[in-house]
Amino acid sequence: MDWLADPNAWLGLLTLSALEIVLGIDNIIFISILASKLPPVDQPKARRLGLAGAFLTRLGLIFSIAWIVTLTKPLVHVANRDFSGRDLVLLFGGLFLIFKSTREIHGKLEGDETADESTRKASNLWATVGMIMIIDIVFSLDSVITAVGMVSQVQIMVAANVIALIFMLVAAGPISAFVDRHPTVKMLALSFLVLIGTNLVAESFGQHIPKGYTYFAMAFSVLVEMLNLRVKNKKAALKLREAALPPGASLS
Repeated sequence: MDWLADPNAWLGLLTLSALEIVLGIDNIIFISILASKLPPVDQPKARRLGLAGAFLTRLGLIFSIAWIVTLTKPLVHVANRDFSGRDLVLLFGGLFLIFKSTREIHGKLEGDETADESTRKASNLWATVGMIMIIDIVFSLDSVITAVGMVSQVQIMVAANVIALIFMLVAAGPISAFVDRHPTVKMLALSFLVLIGTNLVAESFGQHIPKGYTYFAMAFSVLVEMLNLRVKNKKAALKLREAALPPGASLS
């Protein structure tokens, strides 16, 4: 526990916690999309169990630092390029995100309400939780490798992940409810996942795309959509006020 008296350790904890929280936004969006396929009564439980399971997988990765380091070494050689274990995880994880998000977009635009309801009933709680845990490995792999390079104390890595878990447990419910209430926001969230999946595939081929560009695009899109929703709400409120006026009267 000597690190508690080290200011540099606290700085590393704050930095790593902020990184884990930012990277956790991707996870929350994916969890929200997956949980929305379940009956409403099971959705909060799926989010909590999924986040708890994802936390355990991250701890497993953290306590397997020696194995994590080996993931950066070449594993297979294809088309004049060496692929490490990390590259393969990012490649298949990115392709899965693109596939899953594109399928969800197709279902929202081309499907119907009846099909959506039957899908909710058929969705399995534990299958959803398992999928959340598996895809979290893709999201957390880079953050764990980064954490190993940032700090040397395992306790700091665990503490940062606990802080990120608390944030995600608090934020997952409100974010999921907001995404479900607004179809355009849900479509935007799915588009984010396609973008993130594309970044993962590019990263697996050695084409590094700074995450700042991706998060800036996401933040700008969210800002524009918030303005659109505000204008929409103002128009709806104005129509209600006009409908409540006596015939022939007008708003001044």
